[in-house]
Amino acid sequence: MHEIKLNLNGQAEDCILSLYLISNSYEVAPSRKRPVVIICPGGGFNFLSFREAEPVAIKMLSYGYHAAVLYYSTEPAKFPTQLLQAMAAVNELRSNADEYNIDPDRICIMGFSAGGHVAASLGVFWNKPYYSGLLGIDPEAIMPNALCLGYPVITSGDYAHEGSIENLEGENNRLSLSLEKQVSDETPPCFIFHTLYDDIVPIENSILFAKALKIHGVPFELHVFEEGPHGISLGNTEVYDYNSPNLGLPFAAWADLFNSWFCRK
Repeated sequence: MHEIKLNLNGQAEDCILSLYLISNSYEVAPSRKRPVVIICPGGGFNFLSFREAEPVAIKMLSYGYHAAVLYYSTEPAKFPTQLLQAMAAVNELRSNADEYNIDPDRICIMGFSAGGHVAASLGVFWNKPYYSGLLGIDPEAIMPNALCLGYPVITSGDYAHEGSIENLEGENNRLSLSLEKQVSDETPPCFIFHTLYDDIVPIENSILFAKALKIHGVPFELHVFEEGPHGISLGNTEVYDYNSPNLGLPFAAWADLFNSWFCRK
C-alpha cells in the first residue's frame, strides 16, 4: 500500500485528496483494477473528523478496495464548494483509473454526518449540467457508481442539523440543500446507516432520503441500529479508547454490511 496526496485541479488549496492504493503483486493478478471508496469525514462543516477519515480508509483497504479521503473545505466555504470538490475527486480518479489501477465503473463515495451531505449532494447533482459546467467536465465523468451515507445530514427542513446547514448555506440556496427533494431516477444505488436515538442528526434525515429513493425506484439498503451516539464511526479501538462505552456495539457491523452490499454492485 502507498499513499498519494493530491491537490485537485482548480480547487482551494485546503482541499486535499489522500489516496491509499493497494499495490498489485506480480505473483497475483498484476493488472488488477480495484473499486475505490472516496470518504468524506464529518464535522458540521466546522472541521473534519479524524475518526471518519484515515481509520475508515484503512478499513476499506482491508476489504480489498482502494480508498481516498477527501479533505474538503469547511467554513467559511459555502455550497456548492464541497460538491465541486467531490466532483473533482471523482473526475481525478476516473480520468487516471489506469494509472491508479482503479475500476472506473466502481467508484463509491462515502460520507459521514456533514460529509454525508457532501456525498449525497454528488449523488443527486452529478447529472445537473450547471454544476458540472462550473468545472468544465462532462457529467458522466463525475458520476459516482454508489453512495454510502453514515448518519448523514440530508434535510434543511424540519429535521435539519441547523449548525451544518447554516455553515453551508449561502444566499437563496436553502432548498437546494434539502437533498431528499433533489433525488431523481439517476441517483446511484445507496447504502445508508444510522442510529435510532441519534440526538445530533435525527434519524429522519436518513428516512427522508430512503423514502425519496424508493419513490424514484433507486435501489438502496437502510440499516437502523438501536444503540450508539452520533459520530460513532467504526465503533472500534481505532476511533475510541479501550474504556469507551461505544466499543462492542452492534453498530460496528455496518462496515461488513456495506462490504457485502458493495460486492454485489
